[in-house]
Amino acid sequence: RRTSEAVMTTDATTRQPPRWVDFHCHLDLYRDHAAVITECDRECVATLAVTTTPKAWKRNRELASRSEHVRVALGLHPQLVAERASELPLFEALLPDARYVGEIGLDAGPRFYRSFPEQERIFERILRSCAEQGGKVLTVHSVRAVRKVLDHIEAALPADRGRVVLHWFTGTPAEARRAAALGCYFSINSEMLRSPKHRKLVEGLPLERLLTETDGPFVEVEGAPVRPVAVSDTVRDLAAVFATDKVLLAGKIISNLRALVSAA
Repeated sequence: RRTSEAVMTTDATTRQPPRWVDFHCHLDLYRDHAAVITECDRECVATLAVTTTPKAWKRNRELASRSEHVRVALGLHPQLVAERASELPLFEALLPDARYVGEIGLDAGPRFYRSFPEQERIFERILRSCAEQGGKVLTVHSVRAVRKVLDHIEAALPADRGRVVLHWFTGTPAEARRAAALGCYFSINSEMLRSPKHRKLVEGLPLERLLTETDGPFVEVEGAPVRPVAVSDTVRDLAAVFATDKVLLAGKIISNLRALVSAA
């Protein structure tokens, strides 16, 4: 089934092809939401604006409706499940019109562990609904729960029915290999690359499955929230990790985005 959400691509319908990719950003949490959308278009940043509740999706989509480079994802954040589980029927009602889904997933951190069984129930429902409809691209949260997230993906969302991008992935190398075998992509932000441990993990990820993200405004640099255009610095740092040229890597990430959307 076709959705009314425009596809994030680099095809001929786009007047200015993207130069950068921010595949996970909370645009509606910036004070100057509309200005950030304008900035994404001016700087040609293909940006996925994730939402944390289904109720936020329509307004986000309205604000981005004329944007060339911003697309909006339908989300139900695992950290909000305890208070927002009742919005699952709304999520399912909106899903046919959403090409992109997120932020969804699981969080087994101490603050949210009490809701973990309910998180799993909702995550499985979302995955199965996405599989039934087909063609969705999901950005997935997996804090302290990578194995469980991958178990649910393997059980409920075959790779030919949708594609998963693991946002801010901090699993083990073995979990990364399993995720790649399931067809998952990985979105990398600047905060991840500050940790030697996580830089080493990123170095072992398949280059053809990498995207960039900011997770703004939650990630900050010098006390200020990063903006989507800051992914250019992340590409520079990733190029150093992979000992390659920044321009070549930027082109590879755009190519990865095209492959992801086409595969879904």
